[in-house]
Amino acid sequence: MTDKALRGLIIAVSGPSGVGKGTVLGRAEQLIAAERPGSVGRSISATTRQPRGRERDGVEYYFKTKREFEDMISAGEIIEYDMYVDNYYGTPAGPVADMVESGKDVFFDITIEGSLALKRRFPDDCVTVFLLPPSYKELEDRLTGRGTEDKDKIARRMAQARVEIARAGEFEYIVSNHSVEQAAQDIIKIIDSEKLKAARQKQTIKNLQ
Repeated sequence: MTDKALRGLIIAVSGPSGVGKGTVLGRAEQLIAAERPGSVGRSISATTRQPRGRERDGVEYYFKTKREFEDMISAGEIIEYDMYVDNYYGTPAGPVADMVESGKDVFFDITIEGSLALKRRFPDDCVTVFLLPPSYKELEDRLTGRGTEDKDKIARRMAQARVEIARAGEFEYIVSNHSVEQAAQDIIKIIDSEKLKAARQKQTIKNLQ
């Protein structure tokens, strides 16, 4: 097994729909890749919802039918999953452990239950982050601005957002997305801080001469 100091981290980021999780994580990945090439990976979730805009299968998500997704669950091919606004979301098991073992940090844009499930399964390698919007008003404006859903569905998402934000205290870190750049930088600071923890540096101490 790889020494903890050399292993990657699983960074599980949750937050309400429209908060900008994908955009923030994408920017954090860019910044890390520029400074530390080859050190970051990203798990792609599977979902039964329909693609939005220019989303591509195998890039933003693996888009599955309900039957396909349930077959993956039965076959043990999903680490965790849950239902959100009538659609399945889940994490394919395949490459995650391999990326962590090889030293890559793996980013997850994932539901609350997904983050907590990952933490239970990988307690030493996973760090959970909740991404907050600047305000409820701005969150609603972002959802409306996407132009992909009607007023009824936006109202449902806003109601769900209030429930989810009430659970932010279950996470290890909370980051506010006032700006994508600052939120991305805050996530990088969390990663760097986690890697300096004494529990991950025991072998480094032993290797001193």
